[in-house]
Amino acid sequence: MLSNPADRQKLLDAIKEMSNSMTRVDAEKDFQKEAIDKVNDELGLEKKHVRKLASIYHKQNFSTVQQEQEELQELYELITTKASAA
Repeated sequence: MLSNPADRQKLLDAIKEMSNSMTRVDAEKDFQKEAIDKVNDELGLEKKHVRKLASIYHKQNFSTVQQEQEELQELYELITTKASAA
């Protein structure tokens, strides 16, 4: 396994950088939760809707989400209509 001290140091350095990155991610997740809580408290919007809106805005995929929702709605109506007619 890693017998070369330089290789061990490279691995340790990479692990430290990854840990630092994970710390930053955790902090950002805390911020996002606080922002969602604030909007929920101040505007009364459901947290799941705020989270979904932020995700759509970030990914800029509103039309894709809309299309998927329409397909899901059509499929749901198809299976529930057939189930109730049978």
